[in-house]
Amino acid sequence: MKQNRKLPAVLAPTAVLVAIACMIGAQGPSTPANNATPTVRDFGAIGDGKADDTAAIQRAVDACIGDIRLPRGVYRITRPILIELDKVGFMSIIGSGTAQIIMAGPGPALKFVGTHGGTASPSTVKPNVWLNQRMPTVDGIVIVGDHEEAVGIEATGTMKLIVTRVTVREALHGIHLTTRNRNVIVSNCHLYKNRGVGLYLDDVNLHQINVTGCHISYNAAGGIVVRAGNVRNLQVSGCDIEGNTVNVLVDSDGAKYATAEVAIVGCTLQHSGGPNSANVRFIGADDEGNRCWGHLTIADNVLSDVETNIDIQKARDVSIVGNTIWTGYKYNLRIQDSSNVVVGPNVLGRNPRYRDAEKADNAILIADSDDITLNGLHVHSVHRAPAGMVIENCRRMNVTNCSILDCDTAGVLLKNVSASRVSDCLIRNDLPKVESWQPLVVKGGSGNMIVDNLLGGKRKRGHH
Repeated sequence: MKQNRKLPAVLAPTAVLVAIACMIGAQGPSTPANNATPTVRDFGAIGDGKADDTAAIQRAVDACIGDIRLPRGVYRITRPILIELDKVGFMSIIGSGTAQIIMAGPGPALKFVGTHGGTASPSTVKPNVWLNQRMPTVDGIVIVGDHEEAVGIEATGTMKLIVTRVTVREALHGIHLTTRNRNVIVSNCHLYKNRGVGLYLDDVNLHQINVTGCHISYNAAGGIVVRAGNVRNLQVSGCDIEGNTVNVLVDSDGAKYATAEVAIVGCTLQHSGGPNSANVRFIGADDEGNRCWGHLTIADNVLSDVETNIDIQKARDVSIVGNTIWTGYKYNLRIQDSSNVVVGPNVLGRNPRYRDAEKADNAILIADSDDITLNGLHVHSVHRAPAGMVIENCRRMNVTNCSILDCDTAGVLLKNVSASRVSDCLIRNDLPKVESWQPLVVKGGSGNMIVDNLLGGKRKRGHH
């Protein structure tokens, strides 16, 4: 098989040698003489699930043929398939959904190593990256872990990595991004029942990553987890993410640069409900523990049945709007030590037809924060909490046009709140067996405006 690749006019000598070597390697003796597209079987892979196919698949990679095709079969490997992009040229690992890799050794089944050290700006991408490394791709492959330290795919130093139509299960981590990458797309994947994290951004310097149309579920250490590093432009859309201890966790605490510019849109995020579980947990602390990172949008999602549905800590510049949120076993929404947060129209409550719905408190807590706008919330059926909405130790809160209905004890509790406004809200409890209830309770604080609210329901004497 002949490959014609145009070399740029100015190119480092080593890159020229690599390009020439790859062109020669593509015509080597392992390539079928009839010009048919070679597969790993042409390099000695058996694909019966018993033979060790590691060496054969590695030979296919090292032959620089570009497309590493896995026909139907089960390919057992015992060490990582190393794809050093600057050495072997741009590379795709391709199946049709019928090829399965069993990783029977420690480490990633597929390890992509690039040398890109620039940003996403074209001026920072060196010629050898465009010639040898751009857009490494994994498509249509199933990877199953058969070792306690097996990982699905690992990538470092890559430019425009694409992982699509891939299933990873029974591994430590599904997809593990480390050190530095740029412009990643993960789409139409199943990251399912792994012992660690489904998609793990592990202290990685990574700008521009799109996660679309994926099923990321039943991973013991989290669905999508971002820890430390320097991540910008994380877009999660149209995914079903469920049954992970934390379905989406962004934890910047203690990191110098950390994560910001995140959009979670149009997803279903549900289930697990164990201790400290959450659907979305965003911790925006800087390396000194101060509220710092944010620019977070959570919009048009369905979120349910975990300990805390949305948990915002030490963040700033956050928008939460258009979500349906229910059965938070402790909290439907918790915002702590944060500022400049806008929570627009959302539905927060419970549906008794769902299993364990009555065990959920569904509380809303805004604490130790300032400059928060709550507008158009529809809150109902908060049980066992001090109020349907608790705001404590906060300043410059603007609560308007909210409906807070049929909540235990009280509708709204303001505790040590100052320079704030509550207006144009409907706060009632009309349940038939209400023994004592207060629509609005104020404890401490100063300089607040509370006007034009419609309050109703049974009340204790001495209500505020």
